[in-house]
Amino acid sequence: MPHQIALRFEDGLTRFIEANPNETVADAAYRQGVNIPLDCRDGACGTCKCHAESGKYEMGEYIEDALSEDEAARGYVLTCQMRARGNCVVQVPASSAVCRTQRAVLEAAVGEVRQLSPSTISLTLRDESLGKLAFLPGQYVNLQVPGTDQTRAYSFSSLVREGGEVSFLIRNVPGGLMSGFLTGQARPGDRMTLTGPLGSFYLREIERPLLLLAGGTGLAPFTAMLEKIAAEGSPHPLHLVYGVTTDADLVEMDRLEDFAARIPNFTFAACVASPESAWPRKGYVTHHIEPAHLYDGEVDVYLCGPPPMVEAVSRFIRECGVKPASFHYEKFAASA
Repeated sequence: MPHQIALRFEDGLTRFIEANPNETVADAAYRQGVNIPLDCRDGACGTCKCHAESGKYEMGEYIEDALSEDEAARGYVLTCQMRARGNCVVQVPASSAVCRTQRAVLEAAVGEVRQLSPSTISLTLRDESLGKLAFLPGQYVNLQVPGTDQTRAYSFSSLVREGGEVSFLIRNVPGGLMSGFLTGQARPGDRMTLTGPLGSFYLREIERPLLLLAGGTGLAPFTAMLEKIAAEGSPHPLHLVYGVTTDADLVEMDRLEDFAARIPNFTFAACVASPESAWPRKGYVTHHIEPAHLYDGEVDVYLCGPPPMVEAVSRFIRECGVKPASFHYEKFAASA
């Protein structure tokens, strides 16, 4: 007997679907025209993470990086692994409009590959068709490594520029498939396939102060967000804390300075974890979150970085005794 699932979206709309007993909630939603943000379907990426507010369900297999033990205990689920065992209410961390967006599959040419640091590569792709890619700043696409059937997920680090041009910040992983292609083989004009947009990590309407927290190449979605804010303006304070491991990992500092000049109420701080650093701000991102940045909870927090950083920041904010008005985060792990 099918179970009724109420999908509650963050813009206030609710959509009811029916899930068969052995059908995952994600599959049931897709079958009925609701595109819950989804990527791997294997419980590995965390893209389809939602909150089960009520109801009985069972979870299939998944990895800790996608859904931590603490998150599971608080009722978070991966809808690609969730099977309802009764009627359920599930809160989807995206708007109903985003969940109606179909993925596009496009090709674009390599425009430029730049080694920003030993750890970070900037990739620019160009094609007029990219102007049709309706993504929100913060979302990502899967890029296929030319000559293989393998894909890697990367957040846009820019909006679409004139002529159909987009950029990405890519972690240079020793022995990595994409890293090897970009540093050893890629040439201007090489064609790459993009699938997306994907993900529920994106800039919402700004209604209060923002605290943006980036780790390493987790800076990418924030530079796209800041491009949009620079173009449209915002009356609310915005503060970014950007953390890296070594001095050499600091990239796009000129670009952040430019955003600070163009956005009157935007400030940022960069910090380096290595004790050997010559950078004036040392330590982790959590060392540079001040009580004033949390506005006693009247703040929207956006967090993007590797899993240990995301867990550390989430724990830090809970221990501060402050509950932000909203807390959006995305974990990423480099693929070898």
